[in-house]
Amino acid sequence: MEDRLQMADGLVPQKIVSVHLQDHTLKALEDQPANKQAQILPQSPEPSAESKPEPDVMEHVGRDDPKVLGAQPIPGKGGASGSEPAEEGDRGVGSVEHCPLHLSSCHECLELENSTIESVMFASAENIPDLPYDHSGSSEDVADDIRLEREGRRVNITGKAPNILFYVGSAPQEALDRFQEVRLVLADCVDTDSYTLYHLSRESALRDPWSDNCLLLVIATQEAIPEDLSQKFMAYLSQGGKVLGLCSSFTFAGFQVTSKSVLKETVQNLIFSKADQTQLKLSVLSSGYVFEEDPGERLSLGKLKGHLENEDQDRLIVQVPFGTHGGEAVLCQAHLELPPGSSVVQAREDFDLLKSSNSRRYEVLREILTTLGLNCDIRQAPALTPLHLLPAAEEIWDPLMRWLGKHVDPEGVIKSSKVSLKFLSSYTSEIEITPSALPVVTDVEAFSSEDFNLDIYRQNLQTERLGKVILFAEVTPTTMNLLEGLMFEIPQEMGLIAIAVRQTQGKGRGANAWLSPMGCALFTLLISIPLRSQLGQRIPFVQHLMSLAVVEAVRSIPEYQDINLRVKWPNDIYYSDLMKLGGVLVNSTLLGETFYILIGCGFNVSNSNPTICINDLVAEYNKQHRTELKPLRTDSLIARTVTVLEKLIDTFQDKGPNGVLPLYYKYWVHSGQRVRLGSLEGPEVWLVGLDDSGFLQVQQEDGKVVTVHPDGNSFDMLRNLIVPKQQ
Repeated sequence: MEDRLQMADGLVPQKIVSVHLQDHTLKALEDQPANKQAQILPQSPEPSAESKPEPDVMEHVGRDDPKVLGAQPIPGKGGASGSEPAEEGDRGVGSVEHCPLHLSSCHECLELENSTIESVMFASAENIPDLPYDHSGSSEDVADDIRLEREGRRVNITGKAPNILFYVGSAPQEALDRFQEVRLVLADCVDTDSYTLYHLSRESALRDPWSDNCLLLVIATQEAIPEDLSQKFMAYLSQGGKVLGLCSSFTFAGFQVTSKSVLKETVQNLIFSKADQTQLKLSVLSSGYVFEEDPGERLSLGKLKGHLENEDQDRLIVQVPFGTHGGEAVLCQAHLELPPGSSVVQAREDFDLLKSSNSRRYEVLREILTTLGLNCDIRQAPALTPLHLLPAAEEIWDPLMRWLGKHVDPEGVIKSSKVSLKFLSSYTSEIEITPSALPVVTDVEAFSSEDFNLDIYRQNLQTERLGKVILFAEVTPTTMNLLEGLMFEIPQEMGLIAIAVRQTQGKGRGANAWLSPMGCALFTLLISIPLRSQLGQRIPFVQHLMSLAVVEAVRSIPEYQDINLRVKWPNDIYYSDLMKLGGVLVNSTLLGETFYILIGCGFNVSNSNPTICINDLVAEYNKQHRTELKPLRTDSLIARTVTVLEKLIDTFQDKGPNGVLPLYYKYWVHSGQRVRLGSLEGPEVWLVGLDDSGFLQVQQEDGKVVTVHPDGNSFDMLRNLIVPKQQ
């Protein structure tokens, strides 16, 4: 079905048929008590021949409307074309009001399968589907319903999923590409479970009553808007409609679009004013057009606006109200819809600037969409899933099961202060999953995941002890809590690692939250370090080794050595010195003569938004150097990272800091960097490197090298560094 039919509650359509209902059957159904669970909505009369849907268009049913299974018009008696209205005495479905719709097990309904079954034409993947004509109610009634306003927002009470419609020009293939491009960025901003996003063709815009269920019209084409189409858009605005123009020629109310070729496809600084009058500065890709007022016009504009930080302060974003019913448009000549990695962006310097502003680009988009009445709230956290216990090597499985049998309680549970793990051979939906009580499935044969391939992990893990026993979850609160109940008892050769696809309560340094969208490598690794060892005497180095392991795991892959990943003191993974794409959190417990250390790590692999990921760097490298490096996978990179970490630990234990610091300095971002001590007005110093304990060293103006610590209050560990008091 190409995902073009949306149904509620996760139902999957298997077949669609339209059915002719006979007069006596309809009469019998009409005489029965109303079935409150499902009713057929009254339909408007047949459309005229001009408004008849194209035969290759599949009708869409709103996912929030449980009452409608199909909305195809049924011709009247004696008419097969559907071009004439049904007579009053012709008892087609269109003339039935609130007849009960029986369940498939009803005998009378099963008899209807003997009726005529018409073929259904599916929309072609090569063609963009026209917006379907909706016959479920009169356009006047629906328009009245949807024009009701609540708290200044256009409100839909028809029971159907409201539409966001995209007009992207007339050339078929170009329009398809443009639609997918613009749809993708808006789908990242709004809850796609609350809205349906459709392409609106010129023919459908002129023919169908699309405005009845449209909460937002997005116009994203630089083509001139034909006069008849422009009239349709203005009529929609006059009814209280909302319009977002993205690098479009569409204007009204005394505004005109003026070409300024010197700006075309260049990166510029934009000053954006939000509804609360606060301002946001970001780098944007300019379309080469600006907004100017017609001479003599005095316009009443909304609070949203954006101008370039140049001498002319060229206007690139304007909010324009229209009419007396609350219609308004936000028109934009900055390419907010294009990602920094777009083919339009050629220079690496432009990519860097746009990526640095990527999160602010989304902030601007969400501010615009919220102002236009859409809901851009953070989506509900995904439901927790069971854990799976997986071996990285088959020979470890039997010893692991024997160990586990000796350490679980009679109910199969191992408890810690934060979470209880209940080990089961299989999982059923009746078993409750909570943040503090998680089931662990031990049947390896039953395991499968689209986002974690156990075989790929095994192939890339080349360790003696680390990462051998995996606790895997699609969705878990945080991997940092999963190993606590196992860490002190499990044999060291069964190195534990917890891996998740998503976290709902990810942790960062201090009270900071670590966002964990799809495409992020998320894991917590258990290591044990003897107190009386090289690393045991210098535990702060653990976070440096982990950050270094992530970078080296990528840059040690043949042909990936120039992917510009770096380490930033003390615990961050960076793209160049520009953007963070990962971090490390270390919790250590000294028990007897051994440090038990949980290393939490997360780094962006394939999640481009809202900041940057490793595969963005790979794609940009391919574009700059005309190579064809493949995107990297989270499962393989986690395994490679653990492998590199074990080698770094072994080297450190053998040779001390000097065994790993040359590689660390090769990748760190701070060479020659200057910072100020104590405050912004404090003395300037130069970063030198790490001391023998893993703390930061700086050189003062007098040439003296001293060790410094963060002041403990700043989010940025390199801000407000202080020189600790000498003992």
